[in-house]
Amino acid sequence: MSRQEILEKLRSLMARTGPGKTDWAKVSEGDAIAALGIDSLAMLDFLYDIQQEFGIELDPRDLVSVTTVGQMVSFIGERKGA
Repeated sequence: MSRQEILEKLRSLMARTGPGKTDWAKVSEGDAIAALGIDSLAMLDFLYDIQQEFGIELDPRDLVSVTTVGQMVSFIGERKGA
Protein backbone atom coordinates (compact mmCIF):
# COMPACT_ATOMS: atom_id res chain seq x y z
CA MET A 1 0.00 0.00 0.00
CA SER A 2 1.46 3.36 -1.02
CA ARG A 3 1.73 6.45 1.17
CA GLN A 4 -0.91 8.13 -1.00
CA GLU A 5 -3.34 5.23 -0.53
CA ILE A 6 -2.82 5.34 3.24
CA LEU A 7 -3.33 9.12 3.25
CA GLU A 8 -6.56 8.81 1.26
CA LYS A 9 -7.93 6.21 3.67
CA LEU A 10 -6.93 8.37 6.65
CA ARG A 11 -8.72 11.37 5.13
CA SER A 12 -11.85 9.27 4.74
CA LEU A 13 -11.64 8.03 8.34
CA MET A 14 -11.03 11.55 9.67
CA ALA A 15 -14.01 12.85 7.72
CA ARG A 16 -16.23 10.32 9.53
CA THR A 17 -14.98 11.15 13.02
CA GLY A 18 -13.75 14.75 12.82
CA PRO A 19 -15.60 18.05 12.85
CA GLY A 20 -17.58 18.97 9.76
CA LYS A 21 -15.91 22.34 9.26
CA THR A 22 -12.62 20.83 8.02
CA ASP A 23 -12.02 20.24 4.29
CA TRP A 24 -10.60 16.73 4.71
CA ALA A 25 -9.65 16.47 1.03
CA LYS A 26 -7.06 19.19 1.62
CA VAL A 27 -5.44 17.56 4.67
CA SER A 28 -1.76 16.98 3.93
CA GLU A 29 1.00 14.99 5.55
CA GLY A 30 2.39 18.15 7.12
CA ASP A 31 -0.79 18.93 9.05
CA ALA A 32 -0.71 18.51 12.82
CA ILE A 33 -3.33 16.03 13.98
CA ALA A 34 -4.17 18.19 17.01
CA ALA A 35 -4.89 21.18 14.75
CA LEU A 36 -7.57 19.27 12.84
CA GLY A 37 -10.10 19.69 15.64
CA ILE A 38 -10.43 16.03 16.53
CA ASP A 39 -11.25 15.91 20.23
CA SER A 40 -10.13 13.12 22.56
CA LEU A 41 -13.32 11.08 22.21
CA ALA A 42 -13.27 11.35 18.42
CA MET A 43 -9.57 10.40 18.50
CA LEU A 44 -10.44 7.12 20.22
CA ASP A 45 -12.99 6.42 17.49
CA PHE A 46 -10.43 7.40 14.85
CA LEU A 47 -7.81 5.01 16.28
CA TYR A 48 -10.37 2.20 16.41
CA ASP A 49 -11.31 2.90 12.79
CA ILE A 50 -7.63 2.80 11.78
CA GLN A 51 -7.27 -0.62 13.39
CA GLN A 52 -10.31 -1.92 11.55
CA GLU A 53 -9.49 -0.33 8.18
CA PHE A 54 -5.84 -1.35 8.07
CA GLY A 55 -6.03 -4.60 10.05
CA ILE A 56 -3.38 -3.53 12.57
CA GLU A 57 -3.19 -3.36 16.35
CA LEU A 58 -2.40 0.02 17.89
CA ASP A 59 -0.96 0.59 21.32
CA PRO A 60 -1.67 4.21 22.29
CA ARG A 61 1.76 4.38 23.95
CA ASP A 62 3.34 3.84 20.52
CA LEU A 63 1.48 6.88 19.19
CA VAL A 64 2.79 9.42 21.69
CA SER A 65 5.36 10.76 19.21
CA VAL A 66 2.92 10.77 16.27
CA THR A 67 1.87 14.40 15.89
CA THR A 68 1.37 14.92 12.14
CA VAL A 69 -0.68 13.19 9.51
CA GLY A 70 2.55 12.24 7.73
CA GLN A 71 3.89 10.56 10.85
CA MET A 72 0.63 8.61 11.10
CA VAL A 73 0.99 7.56 7.45
CA SER A 74 4.54 6.33 8.20
CA PHE A 75 3.40 4.58 11.38
CA ILE A 76 0.66 2.70 9.52
CA GLY A 77 2.96 1.94 6.59
CA GLU A 78 5.53 0.38 8.92
CA ARG A 79 2.91 -1.85 10.52
CA LYS A 80 1.47 -2.84 7.13
CA GLY A 81 4.93 -3.51 5.69
CA ALA A 82 4.50 -0.85 2.99
